[in-house]
Amino acid sequence: MKLGLGNQMFNVFNITLLGLVGVVTFFPLYYVFVVSFTDPTEYLKESFVLFPKMWSLESYKFLMATGAFPRSIGVSAYVTLVGTALSLIVTASLAYALSRKRLRGRQIALLAILITILFNPGMIPNYMLIRELKLIDSLWSLILPALASGWNVILMKGFFDSIPAELEESASMDGCNDLSTFFRIILPLSLPSLAAFGLFYAVAYWNQFFNALIYINDASKWPLQVMLQNILLNANNADLRMDISSVPPPSETLKMAAVIVATVPILLVYPFLQKHFAKGAMVGSVKG
Repeated sequence: MKLGLGNQMFNVFNITLLGLVGVVTFFPLYYVFVVSFTDPTEYLKESFVLFPKMWSLESYKFLMATGAFPRSIGVSAYVTLVGTALSLIVTASLAYALSRKRLRGRQIALLAILITILFNPGMIPNYMLIRELKLIDSLWSLILPALASGWNVILMKGFFDSIPAELEESASMDGCNDLSTFFRIILPLSLPSLAAFGLFYAVAYWNQFFNALIYINDASKWPLQVMLQNILLNANNADLRMDISSVPPPSETLKMAAVIVATVPILLVYPFLQKHFAKGAMVGSVKG
């Protein structure tokens, strides 16, 4: 079908505009990547590099040679893996229970969850609660407060509502109790939804910053995002140089390398979950 002049001009305008937006969006990521791999001597001479003549892993080697930075990666990885697994178990179990109409007090529980979405007690009550639970300087202070999201529970409940009740009736006739039905039938059918919400939780745990800043005083337990903030403020601080005696690379290359290390894990996970993520997000929003 031949387009008129007006439609052609509109398409050209759209392509041009979106191309410019794409370039503006992509350029900071490209610059961070390039600077992180630029040889320190070249960066000191040029200070602004779009395509380095000499590529180098010096900044990454320096970061990994310290004790603080690899340890912070391990802390973030532990919090992300444990937190995501526990969050999925709690969210799926609670959502499934609330989706069963025979559950007594179901409406009251849904109202209580809705209140947690609309109202937040604030930083001071949360801190007092964590302190009374004796979780200050504990990694559990980064996991338990974010264990379940009310919004995610309601969305996953909508997904469970869309599963035909006949499946449970058939399982019951075959001798399955509620737990067997949940683990053998409901969860396998919920893999797209679990992948979507697992990605949400994993990103949130990996990016833990504010809670760590408040609850974690021990620098050896800092997650990656707090360490990254420390590097961005002062890339040549004593925490990074405490285990090595070599002269550090330029602070800018260290900052860019740290940003790449903090970003790459989530970028690597997302493509594998993209198909399930899109399907799970759509199915979970059909019914609520």
